[in-house]
Amino acid sequence: MRIFAIAILTISLFADDRNVPRGTAGEFDYYLLALSWSPQYCSSPAGERDRMQCAGSRQYNFVLHGLWPQYNSGSPQYCATSQRLSNALVDKMLDIMPSPRLVRHEWDRHGVCAGFSATEYFAKARTAFTSIKIPQTMQSPRNARTVAPAKIRDEFVAANAGMPKDAVTVRCTGRFLSEVRVCLDKNGKTRSCSPEVQRQNCRTSEIIVQPVR
Repeated sequence: MRIFAIAILTISLFADDRNVPRGTAGEFDYYLLALSWSPQYCSSPAGERDRMQCAGSRQYNFVLHGLWPQYNSGSPQYCATSQRLSNALVDKMLDIMPSPRLVRHEWDRHGVCAGFSATEYFAKARTAFTSIKIPQTMQSPRNARTVAPAKIRDEFVAANAGMPKDAVTVRCTGRFLSEVRVCLDKNGKTRSCSPEVQRQNCRTSEIIVQPVR
């Protein structure tokens, strides 16, 4: 009985770890830029209920999930801050992050650890987002594509001069592309991802890229 109770406590601690504050604002090693593939989200039950991102006149390909301060192992989160995120700044980000809730979450969990004001942080996030060139094959495709995750990585590397091959990870949900993540140094230049991030690549030999709709 005692062993069972310890096991339950251990599971509970790991489950709560995602919400535990850790780290000091401004103290980290690099950034992880997360680009979400909007067509995959919009094909999900959550996306079908999201009129802002999935039912408006604009059709998105990649949207900004976030710009995350990273350690070479692990990441800071929920760093102490007294700053509040203004409604005006949230609205300003909606063209590339079409969810007010997401904008607020990204500031609360990740942005506060960057060591900048909210205005500066989201300016850096926008600059990082626009600095990455999207491969031609990923610009508003009208048909689904079945492709190796490594092929998507190589297309990003080819489209962005000087980008190391190991600066890109391709994430999937089941057999479908969900995100491309790019590692950046503190000056916004692409750099190699830590082994921990590289291990997050899709494990399947081929994935499906949902078309823009």
